[in-house]
Amino acid sequence: MIELKSEQERAHMRAAGQVVAEVLQVLKAAVAPGLPTMELDRLADAEIKKRGAQSVFRGYQAYEGQPPYPATVCVSVNEQVVHGIPGSRRLKEGDLVSLDLGARVSGFVGDAALSVFVGSAPDSRAAELLAVTAASLDAGIAAVHIGGHVGDIGAAVQEVVEQAGFSVIRDFVGHGVGRSMHEDPQVPNYGTRGLGPRIRPGMALAIEPMVAEGGYAVRVLPDGWTAVTRDGSRACHFEHTLFVGEQGVEVLTRLSEEPVHEVQ
Repeated sequence: MIELKSEQERAHMRAAGQVVAEVLQVLKAAVAPGLPTMELDRLADAEIKKRGAQSVFRGYQAYEGQPPYPATVCVSVNEQVVHGIPGSRRLKEGDLVSLDLGARVSGFVGDAALSVFVGSAPDSRAAELLAVTAASLDAGIAAVHIGGHVGDIGAAVQEVVEQAGFSVIRDFVGHGVGRSMHEDPQVPNYGTRGLGPRIRPGMALAIEPMVAEGGYAVRVLPDGWTAVTRDGSRACHFEHTLFVGEQGVEVLTRLSEEPVHEVQ
């Protein structure tokens, strides 16, 4: 069942979204060679608390029997697609790092992700992977309009990704968001226009393309969380939370100065 949000609830989600956006920028600036990924988690925890918000990820369980997620931020490096657990691993020059973060304010959730290189991109294909993933997210957001379908979003993302010769991860999808981090509907990053639930005012969606340099098959490591590409290829992840209003779509986790990536 898709829960539609009120304007007051949108305001709470906007506040949570801005916390997430600000903290992600702090983390992005902190990424550097030699930094243990656990330091990014420590920083994320401190920055969220400083803003009067609460972590959404720490202690989260996606299904019965899964160990609770032990950190505030997901830090996924290179072949790690999503849900990487911060630890003693030290970042290296050229690593592709995906940062995924959620925060709760007044009972409502903001959820976003971005990817960044440690230093500069190690090669042109890696740079293209990051640029295409970012552009595919903006294409997905641009496909959202009242009366459209959720399938329009996935089709837009998939077209951008596959035209560049990359693969859309199929095992993990975007989702509705509100009082809980994962609500209906699911928002796949692939699909067919005109299919899926209709988009209505009051819907809040997290769109999050995860894109692999090689094939889209993944496996989850024994920690119960970290998903990696089966072929060992690099992966990239971007995400925004948005609200569908009567007058248009508001991206709740985008800072005012953040650029929109043009689809080539």
